[in-house]
Amino acid sequence: MFLYLLLMILALSFLWIQRHYSYWERRGVPYVEASFPRGNLQGVGQKFHMSAAIQACYKQLKGKGPFGGIFFFLNPVVLVTDLELVKRVLVKDFQFFHDRSLYYNEKDDPLTGNLLNIEGTRWRNLRAKITPTFTSGKMKMMFPTIVAIADQFHELLVRESAEGVEIEMKEALARFTTDVIGACAFGLECDSLSNPESIFRQMGSRLFSKRSFRLVVAQQFRELARFLGYVTFDKEVSKFFLNVVRDTIEYREKSGVSGKDFMDLMIKLKNTESIDDSEGGSLGTLTFNEIAAQAVVFFAAGFETSATTMSYCLYELALNPALQDKARDDVTRVIRKHGTLAYEAAQDMQYVGACIDEALRKYPPGPSLSRAVTKNYKVPNTDTTLEKGTSVLIPVYAIHHDPEHFPDPERYDPDRFLPEQQATRNPYSYLPFGEGPRNCIGLRFGLTVARIGVAYVLKGFRISLSGRTPVPLELSRQKMILTIERGLWLHLEML
Repeated sequence: MFLYLLLMILALSFLWIQRHYSYWERRGVPYVEASFPRGNLQGVGQKFHMSAAIQACYKQLKGKGPFGGIFFFLNPVVLVTDLELVKRVLVKDFQFFHDRSLYYNEKDDPLTGNLLNIEGTRWRNLRAKITPTFTSGKMKMMFPTIVAIADQFHELLVRESAEGVEIEMKEALARFTTDVIGACAFGLECDSLSNPESIFRQMGSRLFSKRSFRLVVAQQFRELARFLGYVTFDKEVSKFFLNVVRDTIEYREKSGVSGKDFMDLMIKLKNTESIDDSEGGSLGTLTFNEIAAQAVVFFAAGFETSATTMSYCLYELALNPALQDKARDDVTRVIRKHGTLAYEAAQDMQYVGACIDEALRKYPPGPSLSRAVTKNYKVPNTDTTLEKGTSVLIPVYAIHHDPEHFPDPERYDPDRFLPEQQATRNPYSYLPFGEGPRNCIGLRFGLTVARIGVAYVLKGFRISLSGRTPVPLELSRQKMILTIERGLWLHLEML
């Protein structure tokens, strides 16, 4: 009897699983065969990065329609393969896709209640509050702080290169961006450049200690993860940053001290009785937890992605001396024209900007964009209606490496991002910061920091690869963002 019951349970479980994995077939949608329990994520985090798994699915599905079906565990996911549908999801039909479907749990993990994760009206209101803090005017206010820290970064490189040692540039850049973001987000001196063991550098590293696969699991089973109290931020890290934000706010409010930084702008929003939105309604004020969550996501996203992007750019320029010389000439031209690396000069470095853009194409830190269907959506020119709650994935890495959009995609070619070539290309083929109302709010800040960091290296040094740096680079299989696994070792020769 027991054996019969066990066999029945197994048979029913098999049918239940098969029912899930026939979701796209029953709807007449091209799909990639999946296997239990991970669906199309077999090997992710162990054999390869998630971007490689998604790229393989993209190659199978492209040309079979504007999208295809894949599975994350048992959950059906829309994989967009057509740029017109990318445009509709991100911009034109945004009202159907305004949420990211990312996991957050403000009760147990308050720092997850940030602009990246939250949904619906709360997201719209918070975005409206924070957007003015990233204008070009506010960037100009922060720019002297960025340059002052860049001078310290240059001094660090001079000291270390004079000793004739190989420099692990990714770590040096992370220390630079940690100090920049710490100053601009919290108004604090993190001292990472002078002390590589500084508490901010340690806590910054631990912000990304969670493995990407665990985050994907939480995302796919959000209600269960919330019920179980799953947290994505290390508790010690969360406590540290909450205390830093609390102490900073209390000190500034009691002393009357203010700074031209992100935290000062957040405190003003906290103490503003109301802010009128574009529809005439009140947006209210920011709470302490909201300020802390935004400050930490600004810190985490800013220091890691900027450091990673500069690392990839310098790696490629070290591999290509002719391109390196061309980028250095661009820096020299701008300094000669403006007299110094002022804010306007940073924006004027067209070729350096193209080098960074091409690094972001080849190595996008966020290799995919996720959205959720917030109400049933009839896909234009098809018979398919996407059901509310279905996840949508835009495969940024795969699109960036599609030869239809970028011929010879593995070749690093900054000329792709000079104006004449950009004008001939579909703008939705390049999405390192997303697009539309939910694009990266700090993109202007991140690009400015990257331009300054790269310029300071090029204007002072000729760079070449160390034998400790593999070609091609070894990328982490486990991190959510696309990052170098074993560091970037370079030789620096002073000019």
